[in-house]
Amino acid sequence: MFMGEYNHTIDAKGRVIVPSKFRDVLGEVFVVTKGLDGCLFVYSNEEWDAFAKKLQSFPITNKEARKFTRFFLAGAATVETDKQGRILLPAVLREFAHLEKDVVLVGVSGRVEIWDKETWMKNTEFEDMDEIAEHMSELGLGL
Repeated sequence: MFMGEYNHTIDAKGRVIVPSKFRDVLGEVFVVTKGLDGCLFVYSNEEWDAFAKKLQSFPITNKEARKFTRFFLAGAATVETDKQGRILLPAVLREFAHLEKDVVLVGVSGRVEIWDKETWMKNTEFEDMDEIAEHMSELGLGL
């Protein structure tokens, strides 16, 4: 399970350090793809295989399913850590998530998310958490 929030910077070559706690679970080779809310999703190979199988199970006749599948699979890249624990983020993914310098890596259960720091700050204004918590009970989460 991934959890925690880590601030890092992207170097001039497009590399970012992956925290050692995340690398311990991800391994040396893993998958980065476009994510929701303007971030990147990072999956271990095991989690990625499970996710990809779910995408493959969608009916090809459903237009939304095709679009959803393309979004994640076309944007996916296999990355490998170097000796310093860095990965090279492909330019297309950096552009998608507006990653230029300051980034935040966030553990979110079965995946890691990579955010532009400014975008992360905007998306973590949690003033409405009481209202959101009420809706989560509809999904079976009782606090």
